Amino acid sequence: MQILQHPISKSELASIAGNTFGDMVKAVADVKRGIVAIDADLHSDLERILLEDGSAQEDLWGFNLWVEEEGDDFIEFDSLINIRSWQGNPSRDVVDPAVREAIKSIVNKFITE
Repeated sequence: MQILQHPISKSELASIAGNTFGDMVKAVADVKRGIVAIDADLHSDLERILLEDGSAQEDLWGFNLWVEEEGDDFIEFDSLINIRSWQGNPSRDVVDPAVREAIKSIVNKFITE
C-alpha cells in the first residue's frame, strides 16, 4: 500500500498489479486533497491509510485501475466504500459526474503513459 507522492508510469502500475490481482490495481482518491493511494487487497485498507494521513471520509472514493485498458475502460468506479446514502451515493458506483471527473483528474496527474 502506498500514497503516491509522484507520478508513476503505466508500466510501473502494471508491475504493481502483478503483486495482487495481475491486471487490476485497487485505488482510493481523496478528491479534496488531490491525492491517491494504491495497491491493496481491499479499498478499505487504502481508505484507512488516507484517513490516518489526514483525509476526511466524505472525500474518499474507491475505484479500480485496469492496467491493460485505455480510455473510459481504464478506471472502474466500483467499491464498497462508495456506498453512502447519506452523501447521495447509494451504490458501489460513483454516481456524481463531478466526483468522477475529479477522480479522473487525480489519476491523470499520478499515472502517466
